[in-house]
Amino acid sequence: MTSIGGAASSGMVDWNLAVATATRLVRPGPEVSRDEARGIVAELRRHAKASEEHVRGFTRMGTDGIHDTPVLVVDRPGWVKANVAGFRELLKPLLEKMQERRAGTPGGAVLGAVGGKVTGVELGMLLSFLSSRVLGQYETFAPSSRDLPADENGGGRLLLVAPNIVHVERELDVQPHDFRLWVCLHEETHRTQFTAVPWLRAHLEGEIQSFLSETDVDPMTVLERIRDAAQSLAGSRPEAEENDGGRSFVELVQTPAQREILGRLTAVMSLLEGHADFVMDGVGPAVVPTVAEIREKFQQRRAKGASRLDTTLRKLLGLDAKLRQYRDGERFVRGVVEQVGMDGFNRVWTSPNTLPTKAEIAKPADWVARVHRKAES
Repeated sequence: MTSIGGAASSGMVDWNLAVATATRLVRPGPEVSRDEARGIVAELRRHAKASEEHVRGFTRMGTDGIHDTPVLVVDRPGWVKANVAGFRELLKPLLEKMQERRAGTPGGAVLGAVGGKVTGVELGMLLSFLSSRVLGQYETFAPSSRDLPADENGGGRLLLVAPNIVHVERELDVQPHDFRLWVCLHEETHRTQFTAVPWLRAHLEGEIQSFLSETDVDPMTVLERIRDAAQSLAGSRPEAEENDGGRSFVELVQTPAQREILGRLTAVMSLLEGHADFVMDGVGPAVVPTVAEIREKFQQRRAKGASRLDTTLRKLLGLDAKLRQYRDGERFVRGVVEQVGMDGFNRVWTSPNTLPTKAEIAKPADWVARVHRKAES
């Protein structure tokens, strides 16, 4: 197994052990022959390429740098490795801070000996769970490497998780070729967002680092949150605790300053996810013959979730918030486009100051009034 960085096994999280654990526990994908697998990978690459033109034409966003951004069709372990690399980069400042705090606490030496491995195993369990649910992702933060190439600026690649796409298309009983293109349209929109808006990646990273720098939480509390989630996966968390309304990771680490940052992050993530859904619906009818059936079945799947275990983990990991982001963000984009058209909406990408606030996501007219009327006055 490739090492995730030179010092991956030291500190608060044993990242290599997280990858090894997730890879060992990950569910096998749907059964396909070798020839079928090759055909699926080739088709997803074709759809990703075709989606570039569809998304560019619909959004009217410049994508001059998009060809420098790799499209990687991965399996579940490949998704795990990419996300571990990204998490490791993003969480470095927080983990260093926690490491310093741990060193000054009673029992810190004992925690230092076992904490990284325990957290690595339990993080691996969570990643194995998530790795079977993600259809695609624009991964922005992991450093470029031989196994995970990025654009020429050092970050950004589109991941399409082939076994999950095949699993969902079979579960929904939809036309496979149409569903694969439909998924690619959504993910290609994220790729377009980051390639056409050069400041977006640095802005997001800055906001996340500001959020993490405000974190003031005992390391053992974070470990207990991870342990709760891992025990839910293992079925060893008591039923009473599964329904206790426990707080998510995001809620756990908020200070007043973090609440302000989190509001801004929630707004921009709602914008990005809602914009992708809006584009997917806008382009879909012209290029995906069965888009209405796919959309209806997929929305039902999103809303329903799965078992009680899935519901518990979604709450603990904050995934319910992501579902709201799709819905609220799509309403915002649609509302703005109805008022000022696509070119008017695209003013949102001018600078961080033109991004919607959390309140404006719920009231598109307020964003139009602030950005358009101010610019025209």
